Amino acid sequence: MKSPILASVLAGIACTGAAIIPLAPAHAQFGGVVFDPSNYAQNVLTAARTLQQINNQIQALQNQASMLTNMAKHLQRLDFSSLTQITRSMQKIGTLMDQAEGIAFDLASTDEALRRQFPAAFDTALSTSEIVAQARTRFAASMQGYRQTMRVQAQVVENIDEDADLLAQLVSQSQSATGSLQAAQATNQLIALSAKQQLQIQQMMAAQYRAEALERARQQQAMEAAREQTRRFIGSSRIYTRD
Repeated sequence: MKSPILASVLAGIACTGAAIIPLAPAHAQFGGVVFDPSNYAQNVLTAARTLQQINNQIQALQNQASMLTNMAKHLQRLDFSSLTQITRSMQKIGTLMDQAEGIAFDLASTDEALRRQFPAAFDTALSTSEIVAQARTRFAASMQGYRQTMRVQAQVVENIDEDADLLAQLVSQSQSATGSLQAAQATNQLIALSAKQQLQIQQMMAAQYRAEALERARQQQAMEAAREQTRRFIGSSRIYTRD
């Protein structure tokens, strides 16, 4: 832009000078002004320097405008949020964990159920019908634990399918971010998605370990009940006596 403008100004000044040259002799005849080449050259240089300063100011203004535009881009917010979807997925898992049957995921309830269903010492005073009833209760608790585990696993698998689509959207948002704020927000949402998946794994492991612990406790109680039943069947008196 500078070269065409400078050339136009110089051409205009040159034309003005050219128009002045023929008039010099006429004015000189009447004792008027005579054309001064050095003054003309000085005027041309002054005009050129002034034009250069104007161009420099224009360039500075353009740089400032570009800087402000870039700042606006960096402060632009990301028009995409995955919080609702992530929260909804976690709520589904949380609902399943709260619906645990038998022994719930609650410390006080767990302690009470363990004292009732899995006592530290087997009560030998129980009747046979009571032993059978407790065995059935423990077996039901063990089966409920495994059913709970499978339900949580199924929900996690469904969430994984949704997470795959959400991950693709977040990566696309991150790659198309126009400023540092949008990039940071997209990154934060990716981190939140990763944290949510880790929490899902922890909850699934908790359900799995709970089911396995219930089954091992049931087996231990079944062994104690079997020993007691065997003792009652055989009795404690001696069948044979030595002479």
